[in-house]
Amino acid sequence: MALVTLFTWTNQMYRQSTTQGGNAEFDSIPPGQYTIQVIAPAYENAKENVEISFGGSTVLISLKPSSTGSPDGASSAPAIPILPPKVQKELNKAIEALRANKPGDAHSLLMDAYRHAPNHPQVNYLFGVYFSQTNDWREAKRSWEKAVSAYPRYLPALLSLGEAMLREGRPSDAASYFKRAVEAEPSSWRAHAHLAEAELRLSSLDEAVHDAERAIELGHSQAVAVQPLLARALGDQGKVERAIKILESYLQERPSDVDAKKALEALRAPLVVPAKVAVPAADPPQDPPPLPAFASASLLPSAWMPPDIDEKIPPVEPGVACTLDTVLSNASKHALELVGNVDRFTATESLKHELFSTAGLPSNLETRKFNYLVSIEQIRPGILSVEEYRDGSFSYEKFPDGIATLGLPSLVLVFHPAQVSNYDMTCEGLAKLSGGLAWQVHLRQRPDKPRTLRSYRIGAQSYPVSLRGRAWIAADTFQIVRLETDLVAPLPQIHLAGEHTAIEYGPVHFKRKNVDMWLPQSAEVYFDWRGRRIYRRHDFSNYLLFAVDENQKIAPPKTPDAGASGPSAETQKPR
Repeated sequence: MALVTLFTWTNQMYRQSTTQGGNAEFDSIPPGQYTIQVIAPAYENAKENVEISFGGSTVLISLKPSSTGSPDGASSAPAIPILPPKVQKELNKAIEALRANKPGDAHSLLMDAYRHAPNHPQVNYLFGVYFSQTNDWREAKRSWEKAVSAYPRYLPALLSLGEAMLREGRPSDAASYFKRAVEAEPSSWRAHAHLAEAELRLSSLDEAVHDAERAIELGHSQAVAVQPLLARALGDQGKVERAIKILESYLQERPSDVDAKKALEALRAPLVVPAKVAVPAADPPQDPPPLPAFASASLLPSAWMPPDIDEKIPPVEPGVACTLDTVLSNASKHALELVGNVDRFTATESLKHELFSTAGLPSNLETRKFNYLVSIEQIRPGILSVEEYRDGSFSYEKFPDGIATLGLPSLVLVFHPAQVSNYDMTCEGLAKLSGGLAWQVHLRQRPDKPRTLRSYRIGAQSYPVSLRGRAWIAADTFQIVRLETDLVAPLPQIHLAGEHTAIEYGPVHFKRKNVDMWLPQSAEVYFDWRGRRIYRRHDFSNYLLFAVDENQKIAPPKTPDAGASGPSAETQKPR
């Protein structure tokens, strides 16, 4: 399957289609000059200028296999060497110690890893973090330099070296490292944010504004801390009105930021021009300004939870037009089909449950298998009810530790017309996946809309959560093929520090109805609750469909066990 896009002579997207049997047709095309762009997995992108005449034209475009052979457009940079399992295990313990700001606990672990892999970039980077936490900046820089010497595109070390240069008042040297970081990871918002900070200190205002805006675009909610930097750059450009609006918006989310309040007051103050300008005395040398709030020298990856979805944007094809309205309209149709065609479906659910230690190491593996049933009912237009039963019961006690993870299959209903307006959505571009091409859509719960898709329940009390995430929607069928979510913010009232979900969808054919429904194949959940780090994987198989027009009867579920407790991530009725 390939995506074919037709552009006018002014480079505006005119039509878009996917190939069937290697062919794509466009009807009723006015004569004129056009550009045809073809994108297909495992092939180099092709673009050709054509002249369309009266009566139509046939254009043959040949594709060349990609030189990288990577369907996802991954960089051709050499991969970081894989450490032996025992060494990686010790390194994970060191990471958790450094994340807890306990360098003393990390030292012996790092020494052991260094003995086995003295040139490994991650080992040297972590040693640099260790030295930075003990205020030995000379050795910290030496370790980070060794990391980039072995692996020149190692992003954490490049950012840390740039921050070290900023700390020493050397913004020009810092900018050099940050530019290398942007080249290594063009979709890293942190790389662009740090480069903007260095450019601002060098008074390169146009460049600072450009990179700050790019960081905010890439990082979404994670890059909120870049807004004051952008306001400073705009203020220095004389664009005071826009700078004020940015700071006002920022302070609505972070009202306790004293520095931002002072900056806003300074921008609002009337400009007073003195009658006489005196030549000021030379100021005494000052320390460099502090590092920005998004400084990352000590930002360490979790040893057990996947990276935040907003840490960087997965690669997309450059120059491919994406019409968000078209993507969402078609995805919403499939969500409506799911509700309209299905009364309930059953499946075999296999559950894997693991606890992780404070060092990020798995332990206490448990498995379960359930006869799983989901009931989807539209009570009235826009009002949905989704219920789940396992072995004919609601009981949470069937889950390990009495903690139930519910509502995972129905997360796809984020694209239902009743839900989609509750989220800010942006199309990030066209991604090349191993299974084909997919539109990559970022989503985030709107603060002014109800949070009805997911909640945690402890006893009788329910705590709705706001989600942000990313969906991959097939370019040819507009079916959701993958969905990942994170929390917009932790829930301190229930000690929920974080949650990450990743769901893979695939076609399931039901012979009796002769329909293909895209349903979950697997769902992974990571959550950090009350200091407990839990990983679960749900696999679904042996689907059976019960449609609304059939008369099959299923015995009603047993009532929930009294006193069942534990948080339950479950779907509620949208309002």
